[in-house]
Amino acid sequence: MPLRLSEKKLSVLGAGKLGGILLRAYLKQGLFKAKNVTATVKHGEKATALTKELGVSVSGDNRQAVKDADIILLGVKPQVVAEVLKEIAPEIGSKVLVISVAASVPTSYLEQHLASNGAKNGSVAVVRAMPNTPAAVGCAMTGICRGAHARAEHLEMFDAVGRTVVVDEKNMDAVTGLSASGPAFAYIILESLAEAGVKVGLPRDVATLLAAQTMKGSASVVLETGDHPALLKDSVTTPAGCTIDGILELEEGKLRVTLIKAVVKATSRAGELLFEK
Repeated sequence: MPLRLSEKKLSVLGAGKLGGILLRAYLKQGLFKAKNVTATVKHGEKATALTKELGVSVSGDNRQAVKDADIILLGVKPQVVAEVLKEIAPEIGSKVLVISVAASVPTSYLEQHLASNGAKNGSVAVVRAMPNTPAAVGCAMTGICRGAHARAEHLEMFDAVGRTVVVDEKNMDAVTGLSASGPAFAYIILESLAEAGVKVGLPRDVATLLAAQTMKGSASVVLETGDHPALLKDSVTTPAGCTIDGILELEEGKLRVTLIKAVVKATSRAGELLFEK
Protein backbone atom coordinates (compact mmCIF):
# COMPACT_ATOMS: atom_id res chain seq x y z
CA MET A 1 0.00 0.00 0.00
CA PRO A 2 1.28 3.53 -0.77
CA LEU A 3 1.20 4.52 2.90
CA ARG A 4 3.56 1.67 3.95
CA LEU A 5 1.46 1.32 7.07
CA SER A 6 3.63 -1.21 8.87
CA GLU A 7 6.21 1.53 9.48
CA LYS A 8 3.67 4.20 10.41
CA LYS A 9 2.78 5.18 13.95
CA LEU A 10 -0.90 4.79 14.74
CA SER A 11 -2.79 6.41 17.60
CA VAL A 12 -6.33 5.20 18.35
CA LEU A 13 -8.17 7.69 20.52
CA GLY A 14 -11.11 5.90 22.07
CA ALA A 15 -10.33 2.18 21.81
CA GLY A 16 -13.84 1.20 22.89
CA LYS A 17 -16.28 -0.78 20.78
CA LEU A 18 -15.55 0.23 17.19
CA GLY A 19 -12.11 1.68 17.89
CA GLY A 20 -11.15 -1.50 19.72
CA ILE A 21 -12.45 -3.70 16.93
CA LEU A 22 -10.42 -1.81 14.33
CA LEU A 23 -7.31 -1.78 16.51
CA ARG A 24 -7.47 -5.55 17.05
CA ALA A 25 -8.10 -6.18 13.36
CA TYR A 26 -5.14 -4.04 12.26
CA LEU A 27 -2.80 -5.73 14.72
CA LYS A 28 -4.06 -9.21 13.84
CA GLN A 29 -3.35 -8.60 10.17
CA GLY A 30 0.05 -7.07 10.87
CA LEU A 31 -0.98 -3.82 9.25
CA PHE A 32 0.75 -1.96 12.08
CA LYS A 33 3.46 -3.08 14.47
CA ALA A 34 2.42 -3.13 18.12
CA LYS A 35 5.46 -1.06 19.08
CA ASN A 36 4.22 1.71 16.77
CA VAL A 37 0.71 1.84 18.21
CA THR A 38 -0.73 3.91 21.04
CA ALA A 39 -4.32 4.03 22.23
CA THR A 40 -6.47 5.74 24.81
CA VAL A 41 -9.45 4.70 26.92
CA LYS A 42 -11.25 6.43 29.78
CA HIS A 43 -10.60 3.99 32.61
CA GLY A 44 -7.24 2.94 33.99
CA GLU A 45 -8.19 -0.69 34.49
CA LYS A 46 -9.28 -0.93 30.85
CA ALA A 47 -5.97 0.61 29.77
CA THR A 48 -4.04 -1.97 31.77
CA ALA A 49 -6.10 -4.82 30.33
CA LEU A 50 -5.66 -3.62 26.74
CA THR A 51 -1.93 -3.15 27.17
CA LYS A 52 -1.64 -6.72 28.44
CA GLU A 53 -3.90 -8.12 25.71
CA LEU A 54 -2.51 -6.28 22.68
CA GLY A 55 1.01 -5.31 23.65
CA VAL A 56 0.47 -1.66 22.77
CA SER A 57 0.81 1.47 24.86
CA VAL A 58 -2.60 2.43 26.28
CA SER A 59 -3.35 5.38 28.55
CA GLY A 60 -5.96 8.03 29.26
CA ASP A 61 -3.87 10.90 27.89
CA ASN A 62 -4.96 11.80 24.37
CA ARG A 63 -2.35 14.49 23.81
CA GLN A 64 0.51 12.27 24.88
CA ALA A 65 -0.83 9.41 22.77
CA VAL A 66 -0.73 11.40 19.53
CA LYS A 67 2.82 12.70 19.91
CA ASP A 68 4.83 11.63 16.85
CA ALA A 69 1.80 9.78 15.41
CA ASP A 70 1.50 9.52 11.64
CA ILE A 71 -2.14 8.42 11.69
CA ILE A 72 -4.73 9.34 14.32
CA LEU A 73 -7.94 7.32 14.44
CA LEU A 74 -10.73 9.12 16.30
CA GLY A 75 -12.98 6.50 17.84
CA VAL A 76 -14.55 8.75 20.46
CA LYS A 77 -18.23 9.64 20.69
CA PRO A 78 -19.42 12.48 18.43
CA GLN A 79 -20.33 14.62 21.43
CA VAL A 80 -16.71 14.79 22.66
CA VAL A 81 -14.94 15.16 19.31
CA ALA A 82 -14.55 18.94 19.70
CA GLU A 83 -13.04 18.52 23.17
CA VAL A 84 -10.58 15.88 21.98
CA LEU A 85 -9.54 17.94 18.93
CA LYS A 86 -8.85 20.93 21.15
CA GLU A 87 -6.70 18.71 23.34
CA ILE A 88 -4.60 17.15 20.57
CA ALA A 89 -4.42 19.93 17.94
CA PRO A 90 -1.10 21.43 19.15
CA GLU A 91 0.59 18.04 18.57
CA ILE A 92 -0.61 17.59 14.99
CA GLY A 93 1.88 18.39 12.26
CA SER A 94 1.54 18.84 8.53
CA LYS A 95 2.03 15.17 7.61
CA VAL A 96 -0.48 13.67 10.05
CA LEU A 97 -3.56 11.87 8.75
CA VAL A 98 -6.65 12.22 10.95
CA ILE A 99 -9.38 9.60 10.43
CA SER A 100 -12.69 9.90 12.22
CA VAL A 101 -15.21 7.10 12.63
CA ALA A 102 -17.51 9.30 14.72
CA ALA A 103 -21.03 9.35 13.32
CA SER A 104 -22.46 12.68 12.13
CA VAL A 105 -19.17 14.63 12.35
CA PRO A 106 -18.34 16.33 8.99
CA THR A 107 -14.79 16.61 7.68
CA SER A 108 -15.15 20.40 7.63
CA TYR A 109 -15.94 20.34 11.36
CA LEU A 110 -12.77 18.33 12.02
CA GLU A 111 -10.64 20.60 9.85
CA GLN A 112 -11.98 23.80 11.40
CA HIS A 113 -11.51 22.61 14.98
CA LEU A 114 -7.98 21.43 14.31
CA ALA A 115 -7.02 24.73 12.67
CA SER A 116 -8.64 26.93 15.31
CA ASN A 117 -7.04 25.03 18.18
CA GLY A 118 -3.44 25.29 17.06
CA ALA A 119 -2.70 22.47 14.65
CA LYS A 120 0.81 23.10 13.34
CA ASN A 121 -0.39 23.17 9.76
CA GLY A 122 -3.73 24.40 8.50
CA SER A 123 -3.88 21.73 5.79
CA VAL A 124 -4.29 18.59 7.87
CA ALA A 125 -5.45 15.58 5.86
CA VAL A 126 -8.80 14.48 7.26
CA VAL A 127 -10.85 11.41 6.35
CA ARG A 128 -14.30 10.47 7.58
CA ALA A 129 -15.14 6.78 7.61
CA MET A 130 -18.02 4.64 8.81
CA PRO A 131 -17.04 0.97 9.08
CA ASN A 132 -19.18 -1.65 10.78
CA THR A 133 -18.46 -4.30 13.39
CA PRO A 134 -17.79 -7.21 10.97
CA ALA A 135 -14.36 -5.56 10.70
CA ALA A 136 -13.57 -7.94 13.56
CA VAL A 137 -13.46 -10.81 11.06
CA GLY A 138 -12.17 -8.86 8.06
CA CYS A 139 -15.64 -8.55 6.53
CA ALA A 140 -16.51 -4.91 7.18
CA MET A 141 -18.40 -2.58 4.92
CA THR A 142 -16.97 0.93 5.15
CA GLY A 143 -18.34 4.09 3.63
CA ILE A 144 -15.66 6.74 3.35
CA CYS A 145 -15.11 10.30 2.18
CA ARG A 146 -12.16 12.64 2.28
CA GLY A 147 -11.74 16.17 3.47
CA ALA A 148 -10.31 19.09 1.56
CA HIS A 149 -6.66 18.07 1.95
CA ALA A 150 -6.82 14.26 1.90
CA ARG A 151 -5.49 12.29 -1.06
CA ALA A 152 -6.71 9.07 -2.67
CA GLU A 153 -4.15 6.91 -0.83
CA HIS A 154 -5.47 8.17 2.49
CA LEU A 155 -8.65 6.20 1.86
CA GLU A 156 -7.00 2.80 1.63
CA MET A 157 -6.58 1.82 5.28
CA PHE A 158 -10.04 0.29 5.55
CA ASP A 159 -9.47 -2.05 2.62
CA ALA A 160 -7.63 -4.24 5.13
CA VAL A 161 -10.81 -4.98 7.11
CA GLY A 162 -13.30 -5.56 4.30
CA ARG A 163 -14.92 -3.72 1.42
CA THR A 164 -14.99 0.06 1.04
CA VAL A 165 -17.02 2.50 -0.99
CA VAL A 166 -16.23 6.17 -1.50
CA VAL A 167 -19.35 8.31 -1.16
CA ASP A 168 -20.26 11.99 -1.17
CA GLU A 169 -20.16 13.29 2.37
CA LYS A 170 -23.85 14.19 2.21
CA ASN A 171 -24.54 10.44 2.13
CA MET A 172 -22.48 9.47 5.18
CA ASP A 173 -25.45 9.53 7.57
CA ALA A 174 -27.23 7.13 5.21
CA VAL A 175 -24.17 4.86 5.30
CA THR A 176 -24.40 4.93 9.08
CA GLY A 177 -28.09 4.05 9.03
CA LEU A 178 -27.71 1.23 6.51
CA SER A 179 -24.37 -0.52 6.89
CA ALA A 180 -23.18 0.59 10.32
CA SER A 181 -26.52 -0.14 12.01
CA GLY A 182 -27.31 -2.92 9.54
CA PRO A 183 -25.51 -5.77 11.35
CA ALA A 184 -27.90 -5.38 14.29
CA PHE A 185 -30.87 -5.63 11.92
CA ALA A 186 -29.30 -8.65 10.22
CA TYR A 187 -28.70 -10.37 13.56
CA ILE A 188 -32.36 -9.95 14.47
CA ILE A 189 -33.36 -11.57 11.17
CA LEU A 190 -30.80 -14.33 11.65
CA GLU A 191 -31.96 -14.97 15.21
CA SER A 192 -35.58 -15.09 14.05
CA LEU A 193 -34.77 -17.61 11.31
CA ALA A 194 -32.93 -19.76 13.84
CA GLU A 195 -35.87 -19.57 16.26
CA ALA A 196 -38.13 -20.63 13.42
CA GLY A 197 -35.89 -23.61 12.83
CA VAL A 198 -36.25 -24.58 16.47
CA LYS A 199 -40.02 -24.16 16.17
CA VAL A 200 -40.15 -26.68 13.32
CA GLY A 201 -38.02 -29.22 15.18
CA LEU A 202 -34.34 -28.46 14.51
CA PRO A 203 -31.73 -28.46 17.29
CA ARG A 204 -30.77 -24.87 18.13
CA ASP A 205 -27.13 -25.19 17.01
CA VAL A 206 -28.20 -26.71 13.69
CA ALA A 207 -30.86 -24.05 13.17
CA THR A 208 -28.39 -21.25 13.88
CA LEU A 209 -25.82 -22.74 11.49
CA LEU A 210 -28.41 -23.12 8.76
CA ALA A 211 -29.65 -19.56 9.22
CA ALA A 212 -26.19 -17.98 9.40
CA GLN A 213 -24.74 -19.79 6.40
CA THR A 214 -27.89 -19.14 4.39
CA MET A 215 -27.60 -15.39 5.04
CA LYS A 216 -23.89 -15.40 4.30
CA GLY A 217 -24.36 -17.40 1.09
CA SER A 218 -27.23 -15.24 -0.11
CA ALA A 219 -25.23 -12.06 0.42
CA SER A 220 -22.23 -13.60 -1.32
CA VAL A 221 -24.30 -14.39 -4.42
CA VAL A 222 -25.41 -10.74 -4.64
CA LEU A 223 -21.81 -9.53 -4.29
CA GLU A 224 -20.34 -12.09 -6.70
CA THR A 225 -22.95 -11.94 -9.45
CA GLY A 226 -24.13 -8.34 -9.17
CA ASP A 227 -27.68 -9.58 -9.78
CA HIS A 228 -30.56 -7.66 -8.24
CA PRO A 229 -31.88 -9.29 -5.05
CA ALA A 230 -35.39 -9.38 -6.53
CA LEU A 231 -34.15 -11.45 -9.48
CA LEU A 232 -32.35 -13.84 -7.14
CA LYS A 233 -35.45 -14.11 -4.95
CA ASP A 234 -37.49 -15.07 -7.99
CA SER A 235 -35.00 -17.80 -8.88
CA VAL A 236 -35.69 -19.48 -5.53
CA THR A 237 -39.46 -19.06 -5.73
CA THR A 238 -41.14 -21.83 -7.72
CA PRO A 239 -44.83 -21.75 -8.69
CA ALA A 240 -47.11 -23.05 -5.94
CA GLY A 241 -44.06 -23.98 -3.87
CA CYS A 242 -43.24 -23.54 -0.19
CA THR A 243 -41.13 -20.39 -0.67
CA ILE A 244 -43.97 -18.28 -2.05
CA ASP A 245 -46.09 -19.20 0.95
CA GLY A 246 -43.31 -18.01 3.22
CA ILE A 247 -42.93 -14.78 1.24
CA LEU A 248 -46.65 -14.15 1.60
CA GLU A 249 -46.26 -14.32 5.38
CA LEU A 250 -43.35 -11.86 5.23
CA GLU A 251 -45.37 -9.43 3.14
CA GLU A 252 -48.37 -9.67 5.45
CA GLY A 253 -46.06 -9.02 8.40
CA LYS A 254 -44.70 -5.92 6.65
CA LEU A 255 -41.09 -7.06 7.00
CA ARG A 256 -40.02 -5.09 3.94
CA VAL A 257 -41.48 -1.73 5.05
CA THR A 258 -40.31 -2.28 8.63
CA LEU A 259 -36.71 -2.73 7.51
CA ILE A 260 -36.91 0.35 5.28
CA LYS A 261 -38.28 2.39 8.18
CA ALA A 262 -35.53 1.07 10.46
CA VAL A 263 -32.81 2.35 8.12
CA VAL A 264 -34.59 5.69 7.65
CA LYS A 265 -34.89 6.12 11.42
CA ALA A 266 -31.26 5.16 12.04
CA THR A 267 -30.12 7.58 9.32
CA SER A 268 -32.10 10.41 10.87
CA ARG A 269 -30.65 9.62 14.28
CA ALA A 270 -27.10 9.54 12.89
CA GLY A 271 -27.41 13.17 11.89
CA GLU A 272 -28.33 14.25 15.42
CA LEU A 273 -25.50 12.80 17.50
CA LEU A 274 -22.98 15.61 17.09
CA PHE A 275 -25.36 18.16 18.54
CA GLU A 276 -26.30 16.28 21.71
CA LYS A 277 -24.87 17.15 25.09
